[in-house]
Amino acid sequence: MTRLSDLFDVRLVQTRVTDTNRRAILDALDDVDAEYAVVDEASELNTTLVQIPVPDGAEEPLLDYLTDAGLPDDAFTLVTDTTARREVNQQLAERFVEGPSGAFGISHPEIRERALDLQPNRPTYIALAALSAIVAVSGLLLDSAIVIVGAMVIAPFAGSSLSASVGAVIDDREMLVESVNSQLLGLGVGFLGALAVTFAVKQTSFVPSGIAITRSEQVGLFLTPNLLALTIALCAGAAGALALATDLPVSIAGVAIAAAIVPSVATAAIGVVWGDVLITLGAVVLLAMNIVFINLAAYVGLVGLGYRSSLVTDTWTDVGFSLRTGAYAVLVLLFVVVVVATSLATAQYIVFEHQVKQDVETVVATSQYDELELVSVQAEYNDVNVFDRAESVTVTVTQSSGTDYPFLAETLERRISQTTGHDVSVSVRFMEYQTANQETQASESDLHSSALRSGAGSLGAFGAFARPLSAR
Repeated sequence: MTRLSDLFDVRLVQTRVTDTNRRAILDALDDVDAEYAVVDEASELNTTLVQIPVPDGAEEPLLDYLTDAGLPDDAFTLVTDTTARREVNQQLAERFVEGPSGAFGISHPEIRERALDLQPNRPTYIALAALSAIVAVSGLLLDSAIVIVGAMVIAPFAGSSLSASVGAVIDDREMLVESVNSQLLGLGVGFLGALAVTFAVKQTSFVPSGIAITRSEQVGLFLTPNLLALTIALCAGAAGALALATDLPVSIAGVAIAAAIVPSVATAAIGVVWGDVLITLGAVVLLAMNIVFINLAAYVGLVGLGYRSSLVTDTWTDVGFSLRTGAYAVLVLLFVVVVVATSLATAQYIVFEHQVKQDVETVVATSQYDELELVSVQAEYNDVNVFDRAESVTVTVTQSSGTDYPFLAETLERRISQTTGHDVSVSVRFMEYQTANQETQASESDLHSSALRSGAGSLGAFGAFARPLSAR
């Protein structure tokens, strides 16, 4: 008795051949050691139905091979999924199934189908792109990380982002172009949706128009490109490629991809409505960096899994004076320009940010600031003084005493300006805290008892009962 575990999934190709080309088709199948069955049709058409079981992914290459052997392009052909009691000839898989050269990865047709399945239909894609950006704006203005995560979950950008890399490695130009168009469309719709909602919220005073938007913690996370944001983009693209090529769930990688895209779109819209050029510019550069490196990481990931694309070779071979070649050249040139410009801007800011953090850490570590602990350093996007505006640096520190440090911001400004060569504006935010432990409680108790024994006056008694700000 045959068990289900003994059955193998195959594709059954059935094509109708005429008496004139029957011999050529069968000879072509014999040349590749294909197994097939011939069924004479009971009709006056003088035709034969040839049934060929093939491995999954080999059906289209096999039909192309048979077309070269004499099968008409308009020949009646059916391809169905079925099962067999044994594997079909693996020579067919080696010859006709395109896929990675390594041990991992699914075939070209399968990975193409998986990438296309990730993309919803166009109306749904547009709606989800707008809704995710709107939710992201709400999360940023509410300063709520949970709401921003919700925007990432409903974002539809995983399929459109990964399809470009898949199209490149399987030499599917149509898929590559469609992916680029989908990404641009989704970003445009998302930005317009975020812009409309931000404008409406500001005009109706749900959010005060005079609010210092850059002081929002969540908005501040998406103002500028940085090394951690670059890491997220690279890991998201690589994880998406790995999940896509190995038939694993892509949902988690999709959230990571959305995390690198959606909040930046919303931040750019907020910058436009608030009229802050640097917020908009920083968010746009961060968005461009994320998109470029997500696509590059996904492409490199697929190549690392063994996929080899003939896209570059075929394009070079087909070089000629034609409209299509010119269009490809323009697209490649634009992509290279975007990659170079984004990489330079990202590298420039990362160097600036690293130097700023190093300078702040050096200053705060000196003995005169022993009471301070560094919490965070936030540097605004480095515009190289294009807008004749000082770079903004915000430093947050905690202190456990009431000591004033009136010259800390000035000291940091001089140090950073000297080492980076840029004019900077430094803001320092102090956060005070109290610490209580057994030692402090014992000290307070002894002090209290001593004060009572010595008959301290009302002022002394108040001092005895006051809890110290620090206990070390």
